[in-house]
Amino acid sequence: MSESIGQVSIPSDHDGFVLLQCPLCGEFFKIKPEDYYADDVLEVWCPSCGLKSNNYFTDDVHELVGKKAMNFVEDYIYGEMKKMEKKLKGGVISLKVNNKPKHLEERPILAGVEALEIFKYPCCKREAKIKTLYKICGSYCPFCGVRYDEYR
Repeated sequence: MSESIGQVSIPSDHDGFVLLQCPLCGEFFKIKPEDYYADDVLEVWCPSCGLKSNNYFTDDVHELVGKKAMNFVEDYIYGEMKKMEKKLKGGVISLKVNNKPKHLEERPILAGVEALEIFKYPCCKREAKIKTLYKICGSYCPFCGVRYDEYR
């Protein structure tokens, strides 16, 4: 059996960047989805701490995915129990399935964190939105990990 819980839409800001969060240092940054999924981008580095992670989804994304999964599982179990109720009707064993489970609220994700500025990384010829502090004090290129120690 292969079923889908649906899709989670992560909105972009007015410049086309999506919000990401480093699970290692907790800092937020933004990159464009086409850069994140580009064939020549093998890994993504955090512009703040310079470390790599497998996942940069924000807590809001994780929460929404968890709620969608829980709602899906509860609906599936309810549906299977209703089928079993029909099969057992009139037999020696009976089953009564009551109320359908109440869904957890699936609030849409907001673009959030607008206090980030575009920084152009000359090494990869790509842009990211980072904190102004990192533009001044230094940051790592999210696409190759090269360190930039001063504003350019």
